Order: sequence, then structure tokens, then C-alpha cells
Amino acid sequence: MKQLPIINKLKEEGRSILTEFESKELLRRVGIPVVETRLARTEKEAVSLCREMGFPVALKISSPDVIHKSDSGGVKLSLNNLSEVKTAYNEIIESIRQRYPKGLIHGVSVQKMVRPGTEVIVGISRDPQFGPVIMFGLGGIFVEVLKDVSFRIIPVDRRDAQEMIKEIKGYPLLEGYRGKEPANIPALVEIILKISKLIEENPQIRELDLNPIFAYRDRAIAVDARIILEQGG
Repeated sequence: MKQLPIINKLKEEGRSILTEFESKELLRRVGIPVVETRLARTEKEAVSLCREMGFPVALKISSPDVIHKSDSGGVKLSLNNLSEVKTAYNEIIESIRQRYPKGLIHGVSVQKMVRPGTEVIVGISRDPQFGPVIMFGLGGIFVEVLKDVSFRIIPVDRRDAQEMIKEIKGYPLLEGYRGKEPANIPALVEIILKISKLIEENPQIRELDLNPIFAYRDRAIAVDARIILEQGG
């Protein structure tokens, strides 16, 4: 069984919630495409990383104690110059310290902004009877409002993944409805298969969400990620 060292490390630290940065690093190691994301521990590091990555960028708080980053003032999007980055970094840190005075802050993640695509979600949860279950559907606000999703019990094979994608009512959007850019279905299939394998090999993972994944004509890439481990396992 191929278990990831980062999971064992976090379990030893007594933590069950990975930061977005840690979640993306874990996913990147198993070959799941994620938006380039780096961790800045100081304002100076944030500025340096932005110079390297180029603009526009997004800044997000990196803390295992902050689950709802946007609601806590922990996210700044579409920053276009170094002055905006400096202001955003300090506003994020100040906001989180006010709302979570005892919260652990790793720093601020610097993320390259990518152009919008068709938003989809891939997630897993653990059912008391059936064990790990994988979900696919339209992402972003669609998953909350329309709940247009499909499910399979893990492990899934290629045929399962293809069927999951075609089952959702919003599938015509992925085909390029009314001139909209079609999604790369094989790329989405690969993400589903890799997530299934990841969960098989790492039963410590209790929940996982990639939302949104931006699907383009030529690729699919995860923009946000959340991973929660089993407690006391």
C-alpha cells in the first residue's frame, strides 16, 4: 500500500485538517494537476514569489484552523502588482488574527490566477455502510444550488468514471453547449481515477474536495482543494 509521508507526518502532529497548500502539494505528488501554489511566510516572501510567478495572482491564508477562508477575509483575488500584494498580505494576516486569535498561521499561499473554465467538482466521503464514495458534478455554486452530481463506490475503473461524467444533467455544458468551450473529458476521467487510487492507498483520508476544477478544451486543473483525515486513526 503506497501511503504518502505527508499524511503520516500530519497524523503524528495530531492534525486532521490539511491546509489548501498542503492539500495541493499532496495532490501534485500523485499526478493530479493543480494550480501553481507557493507558500509565503512573510510579506517579503510574498512579493518575491509574485515577481517569479507573474501577475495576476491570488493570496489565501494558509492555516489548519481556518476552514472558510473567504468568509474570514483570508482570500484576495486578481492582484495585479506588488503594491496590491503587499496590502493584501497584511490585510489577510490582520483579519485572521482578529477572527482567530489563537489560530495557527503557516503563512499566505500565493497562487497563479488562471482563466475561468467550466467548473466541476470531484469529492470523496466515507459512507458507514459502503465505505469510500466518490462524487462528480458541476462545481462552484452549481453544486450547492443544483446538486447535479453522480456517485460511485471506490474503487472505480475507467468505464465507471466515464459514466459518472455522462450521468449528470449538466453534461451538455461539458460538451460545449451553445459555442462554449468544451471540457477535456479524458482529463476529467484521469482525475477521477487518480483520486480513487489515492483513497484506496491512503485510507486515512476521510474527506476530499476539489472544487472548483476548471475544465478546458485541452486540460483540467484543480484551483481549490480540501483534505480532512480520520481522527485518531
